[in-house]
Amino acid sequence: MELRDENRIIVKEGLKRMGKTGNLGLRALLMANGIEEKELSPYHAGFVIGPCLNATGRLDTAKRALALFEAREWSEAVAIAQDLKSLNDSRKEMTEAGVREAVEAVENSAMARDRVLVVYLPDCHESLAGIIAGRIREKYGKPAFVLTKAEEGVKGSGRSIEAYHMYEEMTACKELFTRYGGHKMAAGLSLSGEDMIEKFRKRLNENCTLTEEDFEEVIHIDVPMPLAYGDKQFIRELALLEPFGVGNPRPVFARKGISLLSGRIMGKNRKVGKYRIADEEGRCYDMIYFGDLEQFGAFLLERFGESTVGRLYGEGLREKEAAIGIAYYPDINSFGGRETVQIVMQNYC
Repeated sequence: MELRDENRIIVKEGLKRMGKTGNLGLRALLMANGIEEKELSPYHAGFVIGPCLNATGRLDTAKRALALFEAREWSEAVAIAQDLKSLNDSRKEMTEAGVREAVEAVENSAMARDRVLVVYLPDCHESLAGIIAGRIREKYGKPAFVLTKAEEGVKGSGRSIEAYHMYEEMTACKELFTRYGGHKMAAGLSLSGEDMIEKFRKRLNENCTLTEEDFEEVIHIDVPMPLAYGDKQFIRELALLEPFGVGNPRPVFARKGISLLSGRIMGKNRKVGKYRIADEEGRCYDMIYFGDLEQFGAFLLERFGESTVGRLYGEGLREKEAAIGIAYYPDINSFGGRETVQIVMQNYC
């Protein structure tokens, strides 16, 4: 459902009320994730609270989420909330393991040349197949299916790119499936057995008409904008357009000539890059990147060489020694009672 008109207002006002909820379960879940009422945002609802509630349905039973909201004692609510958070943490770890296994399967086989990727992970929890397929699509820029072993045969999910109508392509070989369904960008399917996987992979790739241009990621830039324009006042005004999502995407800005000065890899799974950067006028900013750090590292090595990249993550670089173009949005980072502007990089060139 698109975040337009009344829908956007309903979500915006709902988030305000969510932070002031009297429901013990929801309050306990916010606390379990370290979210304070005043900082509750669309990000927290969609990427922290939502996944905690979703994980129990994926890995256990949705009744546990219902029990959270029905809790009448604070101690009961806290216990269930902690369980849901732990389940979601397990879901994230299982997803990361599945993504690693899928990447190895692609890169260590003839599949790497396929235009449509079909990866079989027999031990993967079937509820995670769609999430992993989405991650594989993002990494390779190709339509991706992830299949898992089921009680009866094989089940799987697919995630597509704009140029590939997944449901129509599956309909062209529908005799291979015991069940299937979906739409342009995503689909689900069942096969009678493992012997059908290779037939499915071959048929999709034989029928595929995608060209190299179709695999090129297109970044839609709203405004080429100097970093200095994204001050605190601008960021607060931009927040009036929230919540962002389908039908109301976050504005994307771009700037060339951004110097990388220093960097480090952060996070439990080392999935976050934090950099000190400078614009063309020498003004310095903190920049954070949540994307594929392996690909970003390969880009930097090809562009600047091993010595320069080593110093970027070591003693640091001089201005203009390693300059790149970035697609970004400015954000406010609150830490220790202090607010600073932080650049969030979404893509690079």
